[in-house]
Amino acid sequence: MIAARFCSLFPVRALQCALSLCALWPVTGLCQEYAEYPVRPIRVIVAASTGSADEFFARSLGEELEAFYKQRVVIDSRPGAGGLIGNTLVSRASADGYTLGMVGVTRLITALMREQPPYRALADIHGVAHVASITNVLAVTPDIYAPTAQDFVKRARVRPGELNYASLGIGSASHLAGEIFSRSLGIEAVHVPFRAVTNTFVEMGLGRVHYAVLTLPAVIGPVRDGRLRALAVMTPARSMVLPEVPAIAEVGLPHAQFDSWSGIVAPAGTSRRVVEQLHGDIVRALRKPQLRKRFLHQGAESTPENTPDGFMRHMREEYLRFQALIREGDVRPE
Repeated sequence: MIAARFCSLFPVRALQCALSLCALWPVTGLCQEYAEYPVRPIRVIVAASTGSADEFFARSLGEELEAFYKQRVVIDSRPGAGGLIGNTLVSRASADGYTLGMVGVTRLITALMREQPPYRALADIHGVAHVASITNVLAVTPDIYAPTAQDFVKRARVRPGELNYASLGIGSASHLAGEIFSRSLGIEAVHVPFRAVTNTFVEMGLGRVHYAVLTLPAVIGPVRDGRLRALAVMTPARSMVLPEVPAIAEVGLPHAQFDSWSGIVAPAGTSRRVVEQLHGDIVRALRKPQLRKRFLHQGAESTPENTPDGFMRHMREEYLRFQALIREGDVRPE
């Protein structure tokens, strides 16, 4: 009763209040819950579909955290509207440490490309752990006769207006990456947004969609089984996973480079102690050789070195970078 009365007198979040009171009343049930975090399942919201890079990272880390904590880690994929749905849920979640988000560059880009986004890209969250750096790939339908990236570029420039490209939604990272690539070619291409990456693969496999710039973890399966062809990686150097595929600079399009990243965030106001604990345990998982190997096999590099504050700085820098790209390219949602 005394603890409840104390919390009601001051405008602080319940979790912050509870943690402060633990020093005074360490035997209460609430204090014991946060002293032994986590004591119930953790939900990780992914603003992308099953099969996406972010979903792969969330699922991989979830398995490791379940083993550490002996608690379920529920991966909640909420795709749609270019990441708007899932990212809004992350922003509005309770800051109790039991709802997290696996986010990527789409969180920033979607907010930047909308006049009144329903969430604040950075103010609503706090970085927990920078999970991975990701290579993007220029993938094309096998129906297009273009054995190399140079052949594809020549075809696109000779027949402008005939090609279209896929994305995972208006305002998504794949939308901006596809637009930057098309503009680097000097062509106008029709944008075809999809809700799920699996739908993109179906339409590209049928030849109804011609190309897309997607993350390597998402496309590696279809590339390996022949449903798609990888013509270039959108990074300065070639990928160890697809060493035979040239970097986009080798094709003569250095301005089309586009890299991505993913990381775990918590709603703003989450206890610093919980953030630090999650960070330490995620880093411990990312340093495991088998997880690093699993990431590399999918074309991603784990990044355990960054701190929570360092990850926030990285996201702020990326926000400014994408803001400049969008302004310079005059890229707007349809």
